[in-house]
Amino acid sequence: MSPDPAGGASGAGEEDAAASRADDGSAVPAASEVIGAALGGAARRAGLDPAQAGSTGHVVWHAMGGWRGVLESVLPGLAFVVAYTITRQLVLPLVISLGIAVAFTLVRLLSRQPLASALGGLVATAIAAGIALWTGRAQDNFLYGFVIDAVFGAVLLISVLVRWPLIGLAVGWMMDDATAWRADLRKRRAYLWLTLLWTGLFAARLIVEVPLYLADAVTALGTVKLLMGLPLFAPLVAVTWLAVRALYPHAARATRDD
Repeated sequence: MSPDPAGGASGAGEEDAAASRADDGSAVPAASEVIGAALGGAARRAGLDPAQAGSTGHVVWHAMGGWRGVLESVLPGLAFVVAYTITRQLVLPLVISLGIAVAFTLVRLLSRQPLASALGGLVATAIAAGIALWTGRAQDNFLYGFVIDAVFGAVLLISVLVRWPLIGLAVGWMMDDATAWRADLRKRRAYLWLTLLWTGLFAARLIVEVPLYLADAVTALGTVKLLMGLPLFAPLVAVTWLAVRALYPHAARATRDD
């Protein structure tokens, strides 16, 4: 696969333009616009807007949700690993893990904080626990995470193969660049490689964690999952943010001037 998505760009653009016109001639949102708006909106809510001022450290910390977000991401899994290592039982570690996720959600609800992060973590923890209880195998508590990593990695890889890298769609929407970035070779290459980097993150998790799952190494699997979570997510966010800011220097200077 060539890392340069230049070939076929004009054909894809023509198809996209044709798809953006309804039968009566009126304009309708193209698929790329809808996807870009959804991705860009999610990234902006996570604090990853390159058009906003802020240091790299501040952006990464905000993307992780600060201390609360870090604890919500780490504590349920950490509690499960510790409790299972000590007890070698299934139900109690799952109850402790799920209880922590419920507690975080209740705290956000009572303090009238946004529920998306905590609620998403609660749902994921509940699904994972349900699978493990259904099979009676502690290692199956990690199956749901494997599915998520596989789906995200596959979608990102497909976006590269069809030459519409998702990082480009998200950033294009946030920077009012829509799909115009496809006419810029530098941006196309940057978004392709950034999307491949994120694909590699999800692939690396599966490559390392699945053999531990097959070996029934629950404690090792849980530990590795934690180490390949936020510690890998944070630097990749930083790399992505810095690369995008370099592609839009005028926007970066404007936010500094403000």
